[in-house]
Amino acid sequence: MSPNVFPVIDYEPPSFGGPPALPPVLPARRRIVRDQPARPRNAAEEVRTRAAATFADAALRRVLEVIERRRPVAQLRPLLAAGLADSLLATARHTGPGAARLRRVRAQPVGARAAEVSASYARGERVHAIACRIEQISTPTGPRWQVVALHMG
Repeated sequence: MSPNVFPVIDYEPPSFGGPPALPPVLPARRRIVRDQPARPRNAAEEVRTRAAATFADAALRRVLEVIERRRPVAQLRPLLAAGLADSLLATARHTGPGAARLRRVRAQPVGARAAEVSASYARGERVHAIACRIEQISTPTGPRWQVVALHMG
């Protein structure tokens, strides 16, 4: 044996018993199916959630189009909080084949004037994720939604 070669220590425990046995098959449990959501929502909350999801869908589509340089950044600025559009353009790069296609958008209300949104988009064969927070802000013309935080994965 050369001075730099050492025998490997056997780390496997000694075998015992017979061949491995599968656990017993248990009968399937009955699932309780509810006709209503776990937390009932009132009509006003349902309308707010739907409005938030609609805004988020439009805003995220616009974000993807600006990243791909198919839309000017000026069209994105009213939808995003101050400085968010600039930081998005500074860090985002269009990579991969084809255009990005928004697939699914989910909005979860957080309080009376905010929602957290999760979405997925596809580019070529790959699927990516987006998360954002939108808040309803007051303007002289009335309240409107605005993206205040955005994370693209």
